[in-house]
Amino acid sequence: MQFFDAAQTARRLYYEALIPALRSGMTADAEVPPRQHYSLDAAQQATLLVMPAWNREFLGVKLVDVFPRNSERGLPALSSAYVLADGGTGQHLAVIDGGELTRRRTVGTAALGASLLSREDSRVHLIVGTGHIGSAVHDAYAAVRGGIESTLIADPYNPAGARELAGSLAERGVRATAVDDLRTAVGRADIITTCTLAREPVIRDEWIAPGTHLDLIGSFRPEMHEVDPSLLGRSTVFVDHEAALTEAGEIVTGFAESVLTREDIAATLPELCARTTPRTRGDDEITVFKTVGTGLADLIAAVTVYART
Repeated sequence: MQFFDAAQTARRLYYEALIPALRSGMTADAEVPPRQHYSLDAAQQATLLVMPAWNREFLGVKLVDVFPRNSERGLPALSSAYVLADGGTGQHLAVIDGGELTRRRTVGTAALGASLLSREDSRVHLIVGTGHIGSAVHDAYAAVRGGIESTLIADPYNPAGARELAGSLAERGVRATAVDDLRTAVGRADIITTCTLAREPVIRDEWIAPGTHLDLIGSFRPEMHEVDPSLLGRSTVFVDHEAALTEAGEIVTGFAESVLTREDIAATLPELCARTTPRTRGDDEITVFKTVGTGLADLIAAVTVYART
């Protein structure tokens, strides 16, 4: 059995390889049971997630510990491991660092959604959130939207983190700027990617301009919200998986407040990936892609790590 640490996992999941693998893998036959949520400590908001998936060749499971208050201890909020096995024999093949696999498949999935839904002439990208996930967003989107000229970085919970991330990107030649005025930044952006663990919306409905595309990464529980649910009522909404309909706070609340119905969900990511022609979007259309993460994306990423030399 092989072991891939975080550095080895990152090297094998470069986005030019991962994103096409996700796009092709999303349309392949696979079994993806609902992931299991276990609340470990209500006060700490701690959660254990168990995410299995399998196809004819491989089976795997990811264990994820989510401890949002770890930031108070200077520790990452997420800790996880992925176990990959042979689909025919069940023999274990590899243990893969789950944190880096999750990080890259998460931003890779969001970037894949943006490549299928955002305007091709998008020039300004706003990233909201600078944690383990947010710090990886720019590189994934650069692989699919090479025309982006300006990257804005905001973090309402950690402004210093926004300045640090913008500085590190600028050192690499990226035109990146930390912003404190989130409302103005939202109005400038063609693509907005949110990756926070917010329970109250950090982006308001009235801030969003016509033609904007949003990728919402952060919320994975019904009480979590990164944007006003009312925004979804005037947007074309897509999800990575039907699990988002019961897990994502914006969608769950949108249903409860009758600003959104299940019939308003335009497509899932596998349905988008199966299209043979690009989707046509209206000039003023607002599109929202909500991703909660799926066991299928994990399996695709794990196989990419294992199979790549």
